[in-house]
Amino acid sequence: MQAAALRRHLLDQHHLSPASSAAISAFRSALAPQGFGGADGARHMSARAPAVKGAGHLVRKGTGGRSSVSGIVATVFGATGFLGRYVVQQLAKMGSQVLVPFRGCEDSHRHLKLMGDLGQIVPMKYNPRDVNSIKASVAKSNVVINLIGREFETRNYGFEEVNHNMAEQLAMISKEHGGIVRFIQVSALGASASSPSRLLRAKAAGEESVLKEFPEATIMRPATLIGTEDRILNRWAMYAKNWGFLPLVGGGSTKFQPVYVVDVAAAIVNSLKDDGTSMGKTYELGGPDVYTVRDLAELMFETIREWPRYVNLPFPIARAIATPRELLLNKVPFPLPTPSNFNLDQINALSVDNLVSEDALTFADLEIKPHKLKGYPTEFLVCYRKGGPSFGSTVSEKMGSADVAPRF
Repeated sequence: MQAAALRRHLLDQHHLSPASSAAISAFRSALAPQGFGGADGARHMSARAPAVKGAGHLVRKGTGGRSSVSGIVATVFGATGFLGRYVVQQLAKMGSQVLVPFRGCEDSHRHLKLMGDLGQIVPMKYNPRDVNSIKASVAKSNVVINLIGREFETRNYGFEEVNHNMAEQLAMISKEHGGIVRFIQVSALGASASSPSRLLRAKAAGEESVLKEFPEATIMRPATLIGTEDRILNRWAMYAKNWGFLPLVGGGSTKFQPVYVVDVAAAIVNSLKDDGTSMGKTYELGGPDVYTVRDLAELMFETIREWPRYVNLPFPIARAIATPRELLLNKVPFPLPTPSNFNLDQINALSVDNLVSEDALTFADLEIKPHKLKGYPTEFLVCYRKGGPSFGSTVSEKMGSADVAPRF
């Protein structure tokens, strides 16, 4: 009220012309952060327009960079996980404000705060089983990204609750919110109600529930993620270093398309930059090359400069090794060790190939060219070389001609 009176007074005194005043008002409107309801707005921002296809770019034009204002206020559930840190980094570097709900200790999100400008990464303690806690986490957001997932069950959290029920609850709360313009659900490649994997069946159920509650949601189905903190090459390299060999379930003949984690994070952010064309669609994000499990293991051995040694493990034997943990999980009064190379559900998933469908939307539809795994995406494995990054010669050099001098 005071500001309006001052503007009228200045106009009456001819300090500013009506045209100049209108120009200043338009300029201030352009600078006003999108997605906020102001100091007098409702807590849950219900007055904002709901998600509508073709509503225009969510990311506002500008100079970009971490000190700019992108217009995105994103709540990233699962931000403290493997993929989460890369999604937060990509959002923060273009000037987005990122809310990071966490349920662990205060140190679990510490590495994320450095990725954005001062005050742009906002940690929030929450309980995934508390509706009010979730509502508080998304209260001032206009984007919700769900990265919550777990590849094994614990005494407290099962596949169905983590990958299905939580996703459904987030979608329901986001729809009721009224101001969430984009909802992105990260599922998994191969998610299907007929999958031999319980995880993938729960992911498929989660997708269906999310689209039922929030039809404009975008579904991302990434393949096996490869990167510095991954849960496949690191585990293989550690096992090979400790035991001198690597067990290959089913002879390592299963085909899949592992993908660089940075590419998946870029796909998620690119889907927020379009004019709504990705809303309500499902994308399958696989790497550019098809590997067998053995092929990927060969790449791992070559990078750590160790001679590959394998033990072929038939599926029945692998399942017999992994089954006791599943049987005892809820029958003993103490937590059981986390499964690494012998995870029963992953063994079941390896019984079928997991490739991108021929008619699926892919990286190309999000204007991204995924990286090949050989090279920079797997360079982190040099830490497993017994004599340091420059130790030894590669397997290809050992198998090559005699005039190729090995590197020591």
